[in-house]
Amino acid sequence: MSRKLEQFLLDHTTPEDPVLEDLYRQTHIRFINPNMATGHLQGKLLELISLMINPENILEIGTFTGYSAICLSKGLKTGGKLITIELNDELTTFARSYFNRAGAGEKITQLTGKAQDIIPGLDLMFDLIYIDGDKREYVDYYRLIIDKVKPGGFILADNVLWGGKVLEEETNDQQAKGIISFNEMIRNEKGIDEVIIPLRDGLMLIRKKEK
Repeated sequence: MSRKLEQFLLDHTTPEDPVLEDLYRQTHIRFINPNMATGHLQGKLLELISLMINPENILEIGTFTGYSAICLSKGLKTGGKLITIELNDELTTFARSYFNRAGAGEKITQLTGKAQDIIPGLDLMFDLIYIDGDKREYVDYYRLIIDKVKPGGFILADNVLWGGKVLEEETNDQQAKGIISFNEMIRNEKGIDEVIIPLRDGLMLIRKKEK
């Protein structure tokens, strides 16, 4: 996407929440790989999807500095909960400070560790799950969460275009291989509907069919 077109999209999107604007700026100042932060366009899309679903329970795999968790939490039902899992414990305090500033501190529960170890112990059913962890592990995440998604519930998976590398016949990029395997698995999966939204690095929207 050209910068001119991206600016057009930004000009026609509700202005960024000041807390999120500061979070995004501080992420770029303080952390390695700040491009992993969700950003305004995709963040607003996540917020609106969450508001449409109005979930009681959300699970997020991959917190990073907390931008997407704040956006998703805005659609929660009154008394609803968002659980976010992050492997890097050095990010916990920073993310928590912005959850609190955004007024979402009581809605968001942070868990630290490998998602594969944590998810089996979650005794909840989720209306919405957002996958944005290690791309090599997307297939594992999906297999762990699909039975924890309510019928009619949704899964969002980020970075499913992986900079266009999904079109390469051969690649040594292990993250790309993980995304390619995930996309192929979803394409052949029964009991779901899916679509890829070509925003930023590709966002896949999956709905679990009601039986």
